[in-house]
Amino acid sequence: MSIVRVNKFTAAAKKSAELYNFLQALVPYITAAKGCISCELLKHHEHGEQFMMIERWDCIESHQLAISHYPQEDMQAAMSLFGVAPKGNYYRL
Repeated sequence: MSIVRVNKFTAAAKKSAELYNFLQALVPYITAAKGCISCELLKHHEHGEQFMMIERWDCIESHQLAISHYPQEDMQAAMSLFGVAPKGNYYRL
């Protein structure tokens, strides 16, 4: 049974475009990861600083493995783009 990961992001003040570009760059990395079925990045239609990423995986373990392989220095460099800590949860279909 597949699993869906829903992630919510809010950009820091005046960092919306930079955060969006960073998140867009993550999509090919995520979709190339073993076990990823799909990945979509959404931008709120009224609040341009809010984003949602919806990922579908074969299992939670595949998602967690993909995260562990992402370069931590790249993630740390992006932390200044977030206005609040990113939030994410797993959902079943």
